[in-house]
Amino acid sequence: MKPETLSFFDKVYEVARQIPYGRVTSYGAIANFLGATRGARMVGYAMNGSHNKDVPAHRVVNRKGLLTGKHHFDGTNLMQQLLESEGVEVVDNQIQNFETLFWDPSALLSE
Repeated sequence: MKPETLSFFDKVYEVARQIPYGRVTSYGAIANFLGATRGARMVGYAMNGSHNKDVPAHRVVNRKGLLTGKHHFDGTNLMQQLLESEGVEVVDNQIQNFETLFWDPSALLSE
């Protein structure tokens, strides 16, 4: 399938699949990369629908590093547990060292 024929959600999933292990990005960063500068909420909707699509949705958080999508994961703390299994420290639903762990698709995928 050619990239220009992919739906917005599929494009979101393609970007999310490239987030490196142990790193995180934000809904807004993915939206900006895809040219939808005000589309962070749509990226969130895409992440909510990513179950069974082999998408590391746990690596996508809000712009402040908060696990705002955690209630869409099975179990009470699954999103946090997945992040911690990759070495990401989470305290009170907040990624620690967020600036260091942040992966910007615009900077890294445009190279």
